[in-house]
Amino acid sequence: MRSHEFEKILLQKVLQHIDVGIHVIDSNGKTVFYNETMAKLEGIEREKAMNRQLLEIFPSLNENTSTLLSVIKTGESIINRTQTYLNYKGQKITTVNTTIPINRDNTILGALEIAKNVTNIQKLSEQLVDLQIELIGDNKKDIPSISNHYVFDHIIGRNEEFLKAIDIARKAKDSSSSVLIFGETGSGKELFAQSIHYDGLRKSKPFIGQNCAAFPESLLESILFGTVRGSFTGAVDRPGLFEQANGGTILLDEVNSMGMSLQAKLLRVLQEGYIRRVGGLKDIPIDVRIIATTNEEPLESVSKGTIRKDLYYRLNVVSIRVPPLRERRDDIKLLCEHFIKHYNRKLNKDVWMISKDLMQEFMKHSWQGNVRELENLIEGAMNYISNDEHVLKKEHFYGFVPSIMDKEPNYDELIHSHKPLPDIILNVEKSLIQDALDQAAYNISESARLLGIKRQTLQHKIKKYRIPL
Repeated sequence: MRSHEFEKILLQKVLQHIDVGIHVIDSNGKTVFYNETMAKLEGIEREKAMNRQLLEIFPSLNENTSTLLSVIKTGESIINRTQTYLNYKGQKITTVNTTIPINRDNTILGALEIAKNVTNIQKLSEQLVDLQIELIGDNKKDIPSISNHYVFDHIIGRNEEFLKAIDIARKAKDSSSSVLIFGETGSGKELFAQSIHYDGLRKSKPFIGQNCAAFPESLLESILFGTVRGSFTGAVDRPGLFEQANGGTILLDEVNSMGMSLQAKLLRVLQEGYIRRVGGLKDIPIDVRIIATTNEEPLESVSKGTIRKDLYYRLNVVSIRVPPLRERRDDIKLLCEHFIKHYNRKLNKDVWMISKDLMQEFMKHSWQGNVRELENLIEGAMNYISNDEHVLKKEHFYGFVPSIMDKEPNYDELIHSHKPLPDIILNVEKSLIQDALDQAAYNISESARLLGIKRQTLQHKIKKYRIPL
């Protein structure tokens, strides 16, 4: 078999089984490629779609409502458009579609559409917004909330730099200025954000948090700003989180994960105090305090291009750096005592302390997962300790112990182990991946960034080395 024939077969296989739907039509609107994923998504057999006119397959569409036909007509790409519609089987689905023209010598030969199924994410986002509306309604009726509200008294620490951060946050609690909190994953950024709100003048109003990395940009825009009926296929009138947080505070976690176009829209909110729903024409005035967080130095995000410079200056009115646990080792013992007391009540235990040798190990550890890592380890150990024991020891940490103690891979030992070079390389690669995962608290995107590889590549290697997540 010739190499170009093999490449053609390989490309066909890849396109057929890739996890996004692909639909290609020619300039006359006839389907010339339709992969299995798209067939499953739209509820039609692939063979029934091939070599048929698009409007014959989907009679409910027309030149104005079909993105494929629209692109052929205009020659302009449509990027990341959200569509909610009933597929061939009558199932309601939501996709994020990118449609581009296929050109040669300034002649449009057809159009290619790539569709990503986000139906489950869309359902979750709608449930999130509806639940938020319900919770705000309950609070207005003075029904007690079951969620945890943190105030400054809940923040544990005596470290000098940490106390400075608390002092800045306390001074800012009664203003309406935007706040930018930065610190590593697990360092306690949300505790600061909630404390600013619930100890401040807005405490009787809503506090709503949203992780900006949790949803695709097109869905995140709908979640934050709301939608009007007809703004995209399947859209309904729905208020966004900004409207729901009116009078209160909105927390935008991992704001550096937000796309540039959405950051521009957020900048307008900060500058003008208005929001506009997706697809809407009406400007809606809002009074919302914005607290944003990042897991890296904000200026680093600006230099990398993940945060707009103008947005950075608008957000960074009050700047709070939450130091990582390894920079506040003098707080480790205090935090251990706090978590032991907490889990004694929760797990009905009677633990008094942590053994001296284990505490020494804790004081040497780098704590890449920060306070969250420490709490999770103590909670796990207290599930293993018996009711008649009062001191947490190494043996209570079982499988956790090797992962919490800093152990650099012995490269010298590997080199002189007389193993084949491929085996040594595999061992080193696995060790580096494990180190990156530990450092990023098992955040896949952050771990991939530290390693300088793509997220998909890292996921493949995690599966290859059977690294537990």
